Amino acid sequence: MEKPSTLLVHFDKGSAAMASEIKADLEGSDVAAKVDAMKRAVMLLLNGEALPQLFITVVRYVLPSEDHTIQKLLLLYLEIIDKRDASGRVLPEMILICQNLRNNLQHPNEYIRGATLRFLCRLSEPEVLEPLVPSILENLEHRHHFIRRHALSAISAIYRLPHGDQLIPDAPELVERVLASEQDASARRNAFLMLCACAQEKAVAHLLSNADRVAEWPDVLQMVAVDLIRKVCRSPNRADKGRYIKIIISLLSSPSAAVVYECAGALVSLSSAPTAVRAAANTYCELLSSQSDNNVKLIVLDRLNELRTSHRDVMVDVVMDVLRALASPNLDVKKKVLDLVLDLLTARNVEEVVLYLKKEVVKTQAGELEKGGEYRQMLVQAIHACAVEYPEVAGSVVHLLMDFLGDTNVAAAVDVVLFVREIIETNPKLRVSMIQRLIDTFYQIRASRVCSCALWILGEYSLSLSEVENAISTIKQCLGDLPFYTISEEGEATDSAKPAQPVVNSVTVSSRRPVVLADGTYATQSAATESISTPSVAPGSLSSNLNLRSLILSGDFFLAAVISCTLTKLVLRLEEVQPSKVEVNKACTGVLLIMTSIVQLGQSSYLPHPIDNDSYDRVVLCVRLLCNTGDDVRKVWLQSCRQSFAKMLAEKQFRETEEMKAKAQISHAQPDDLIDFYHLKSRRGMSQLELEDEVQDDLKAATGGFTKDADDASKLNRILQLTGFSDPVYAEAFVTVHHYDIVLDVTIINRTKETLQNLCLELATMGDLKLVDRPQNYTLAPESSKQIRANIKVSSTETGVIFGNIVYETSNVMERSVVVLNDIHIDIMDYISPATCADVTFRNMWAEFEWENKVAVNTIIQNEKEFLDHIIKSTNMKCLTPPSALDGECGFLAANLYAKSVFGEDALVNISIEKQVDGKLSGYIRIRSKTQGIALSLGDKITLKQKGGS
Repeated sequence: MEKPSTLLVHFDKGSAAMASEIKADLEGSDVAAKVDAMKRAVMLLLNGEALPQLFITVVRYVLPSEDHTIQKLLLLYLEIIDKRDASGRVLPEMILICQNLRNNLQHPNEYIRGATLRFLCRLSEPEVLEPLVPSILENLEHRHHFIRRHALSAISAIYRLPHGDQLIPDAPELVERVLASEQDASARRNAFLMLCACAQEKAVAHLLSNADRVAEWPDVLQMVAVDLIRKVCRSPNRADKGRYIKIIISLLSSPSAAVVYECAGALVSLSSAPTAVRAAANTYCELLSSQSDNNVKLIVLDRLNELRTSHRDVMVDVVMDVLRALASPNLDVKKKVLDLVLDLLTARNVEEVVLYLKKEVVKTQAGELEKGGEYRQMLVQAIHACAVEYPEVAGSVVHLLMDFLGDTNVAAAVDVVLFVREIIETNPKLRVSMIQRLIDTFYQIRASRVCSCALWILGEYSLSLSEVENAISTIKQCLGDLPFYTISEEGEATDSAKPAQPVVNSVTVSSRRPVVLADGTYATQSAATESISTPSVAPGSLSSNLNLRSLILSGDFFLAAVISCTLTKLVLRLEEVQPSKVEVNKACTGVLLIMTSIVQLGQSSYLPHPIDNDSYDRVVLCVRLLCNTGDDVRKVWLQSCRQSFAKMLAEKQFRETEEMKAKAQISHAQPDDLIDFYHLKSRRGMSQLELEDEVQDDLKAATGGFTKDADDASKLNRILQLTGFSDPVYAEAFVTVHHYDIVLDVTIINRTKETLQNLCLELATMGDLKLVDRPQNYTLAPESSKQIRANIKVSSTETGVIFGNIVYETSNVMERSVVVLNDIHIDIMDYISPATCADVTFRNMWAEFEWENKVAVNTIIQNEKEFLDHIIKSTNMKCLTPPSALDGECGFLAANLYAKSVFGEDALVNISIEKQVDGKLSGYIRIRSKTQGIALSLGDKITLKQKGGS
């Protein structure tokens, strides 16, 4: 089972006892029974059974058969049997097979010849192949292309054997002559492939001599040509690179999508010239619009994203072509398109992009799109990002988006209202029209979170007399008649607007659960606000305008507190803009009545849950403030809130600017690097593309584009000692972690004076790690070394362990010696990288993710900020809490951290710590994720590292 095999068939019902039955069936004359017996024999051999007694039976009774199926099964049988003895010599019985194979190669039936030639491709015994070479070469001139095709494959396979050049010394010349005259596409491909692998100069000569006709070649041949160009141009300082680039550009018009895709990739890897990159980008955009497969679209978008990182200036020109991919119904494709487009925004194209996104938003209203709500949310976020970066486009989209404040998709509506809140602060010119539009559409809002934000906007930005009066009037209309409930004659509490019972029941079954706030702390909130995503208006209500009333009657007292604060601000503003004291007092009295009704409702038994303490204190504060106002209080309520919001936006913009600057930093060239000057270059005989390519190469050399940052110290840190210095075999491993696999380069040194035979590195894994290669045996001379590479596949971010031993034999000792290796622990830090997400997204994921790992703080660090920085550095995560929120010394700190794994998993961390009287830190670090592995691994890492000082 440990031998290499070219054939794999699943079979789990075999036993050695079947061998006698197989032998009897093979000796019979029934063709169907023989076919079945051969199949069972092949499956038993694949399962590790030897069946030595069967060979002579096969030679006597199966070899002479003319049935095509039996002949094909015979070839499979011959492919998998042992052809050598224990000493490595070819078995003498194989001579019997040679004659049969020669006859097959001269058989009048084309299928028999072709199948035999294919079999010879998988044969590696020169003693068997040598007598067959003349017959193989004869088949190169056969009239049928099926045979010529497989004859070329057989010649290629034989020539690539360790001593294959001795079996067919003139193979490259023969194949070259065949290639010049061959007409069949597959045969030409096989011939060209053989030259590429075995005689690259001849393949290059053939390609360049046919450079003008490459575009007319079959697509299978074009693919090989592109691979050859890639391989040839890898060598540095190719003087004729321009000729190959011309061939690639001519292939961009090929009708085959696969060829076009490979050509675009090859073009980018070969040249940095703007013309070449532009051609590749246009090709990718055409594939994006022409291919219907979503997987293809995602791959092409990844290639375009790679182009963006290195050639942003060129990619900016194709941004509208990329946007057309939004026509795809797949949300993953849409998200990638929007992310790519947002990175390509400039002052020149932002208006076009926003106009296109507006059209897409309008399309989502039709309701024909699947998951239209989620798509609309993505579009709103994209438009928001455009408007923040280029405020001049906000006016053209904000009014359209405000129509979606009442969207049934709460997440989309929240994004709209946050966008409105930011734009109304950053674009003072739009304030008047936006406030009027918000007042007109307020009654359509059905989500509590959207109502809260919209009320804050009305309270802060309603400045004129008419705006303040309209805002107060709108809120009163949405609350309906007061009081919120009445006591009937029977003593039962009923809503004055007679809401239906199901509204109350929805709260009865709801529970109170902790939620994480923006600063990372926990608060208790009724689940009604979380679970009721689109609170419907109760049947029997006065009208559909009573959105605030229905939300309050569902137990949402947080919203009731927000209403009280908004009305308080509006009354304070009214005192400044309304000359008539009578009108001000009248409005103040109406607002006080609403607040007292809210308190009365909260303290009654009408609702299952009474008003929470926070909301009660807030409403009572508003009542007291309206009864007794002062200048200091007025300043806090009417100015400080808005100033804090403006400061928050400025800080957010500053952080984003700093991140952009950090990303824009590029490596610089060494002072003594050679620089070529464009104007001094000789242009003789060079096309525009070749000239551009030369200049771009020089530019890369000048700006350090060719230099790779190699941190030698970090490489040394990845070398792990596997055995002790006193062991007879010393081993150390260099661990390289790629995204989905780990490569172990193990250096083994024989420290003895004896030859070590059958030395084998045996590895095993624990966790979501899988070994790819089977261990091989090596012979190690005295005091010599051997490099062994082991590949391990990774399927999740769970921390894994690799352990094993080295087994070897010496001539003196008959038993095998074993050296046990140290364990290799695969670190989760290799798989997660810092990432960012919005506060709303973080809280939604925190509520959804079911795996939580709670780690108690245990550290010698005594400063809260220092401890946070230590955890961030140890876990390779990004702190989402802004620095301003962490400033100051208050003895308490709460922060949110976020990272994303290479497998697309989200890792959320909340740190809540406080300083005790004795100066020590206490608290908890909570980790949440969708899968168990990342939560446990990250928890173990934090437990290990949190002490500090390491």
